[in-house]
Amino acid sequence: MLTKMHENGNFLPRLISWNLTFSCNLRCPHCYSDASESAGASGGERRRRERRRGENAGGGERRRGENAGGGEAGAGELSTAEGKELIDQIAEVSKPILILSGGEPLLRDDLFELAHYAAKEKGLTVGLGTNGTLISDSVARDLKSCGVSAVAVSLDSSSPERHDAFRGVKGAWKRALEGIAACRRNGIAVQVNTTVTQQNYGEIYEIMKLAERVGATAFHLFFLVPTGRGVKMKDISAEKYEQMLAEVLQKVAAGKTKLALRPVCAPQFMRIALQQKGLDLKKRRWTRGCLAGLTYCRIYPTGEVTPCPYLPLKVGSVRETHFKEIWFNSPVLKSLRDFDNLKGKCGVCEYRAVCGGCRARAYGLTSFVDVCGGLQEPAELSGDFLAEEPWCPYIPLGRE
Repeated sequence: MLTKMHENGNFLPRLISWNLTFSCNLRCPHCYSDASESAGASGGERRRRERRRGENAGGGERRRGENAGGGEAGAGELSTAEGKELIDQIAEVSKPILILSGGEPLLRDDLFELAHYAAKEKGLTVGLGTNGTLISDSVARDLKSCGVSAVAVSLDSSSPERHDAFRGVKGAWKRALEGIAACRRNGIAVQVNTTVTQQNYGEIYEIMKLAERVGATAFHLFFLVPTGRGVKMKDISAEKYEQMLAEVLQKVAAGKTKLALRPVCAPQFMRIALQQKGLDLKKRRWTRGCLAGLTYCRIYPTGEVTPCPYLPLKVGSVRETHFKEIWFNSPVLKSLRDFDNLKGKCGVCEYRAVCGGCRARAYGLTSFVDVCGGLQEPAELSGDFLAEEPWCPYIPLGRE
């Protein structure tokens, strides 16, 4: 299972999420980066964004730069030049999939320039993580021409009213679906992301059907992790997690969906998949549950590197240290790559090599600290990222 993670004995980054900005035009209660309209922007820039958002709210064709009320890097965020240097450093290590996200990445005018540089000049596979509300046909054409190969759009309900209430902005659902349609018309593959919450637990399959109807090719189910604003949300129970994962994987095994489906932040899905019959893991390209620090990391808007977006633990800063040095020599990342370091049930579980437990949830539920979008230094650790997965009810038989 782990052979694809290695090259010459080293773990290489295969997927990197780069949060381009703290700014966002929505206000979602589960946001891991505590993004908002005003985050990272000056007062004048905030007013310009508000005016532009009002101009765009009625629909119509939006030109590049007007698509989101955009702007350059906000206060403290990596500049365009720093962003290109980061891309150079990443390309020296491997050719991963680079997900440009936020906040809302379309709030930065240099998004297109950075995407073009990564895809066209450095040969990276570039995707976009967005709420979809700012994508018109012209924006989709620009994304396509810049080399963006796929766009992931967040949908949290099959109901416009429930989605809008969750996202904090009226009309967000309609505009997200318009954005998806624009991407499809312009030849960009679409993935739908849904965060499982108490509010939408009963309609996950309706959202999946909606994703199929709008032409998505992939559907990723995100399970809540207590970080950012998400620390204030009440999660579903461990038993409901287990039930949801089992039911979803049964549908995949039975061929009841054409979507490429993957649970996220629920690494125990690999154990459940192995326990079930009829699932070809190689065909699904599932290699391991938790990839944090193994083949995956996150770049914060201000240049800090963390093992994943939901684990707010700074392992280095690209403003101070080359990405290659951070990736290969961070003590935290090294500890994540040695499965003998796992504690509690995870440390003795026969599925530890293919699951590993969610390291962010282990940290979040042992820290009892509301970091709300901030980062912590390893020396300031208040939680244990190597603790057992607190939301897994499985009792291990012991190591193989």
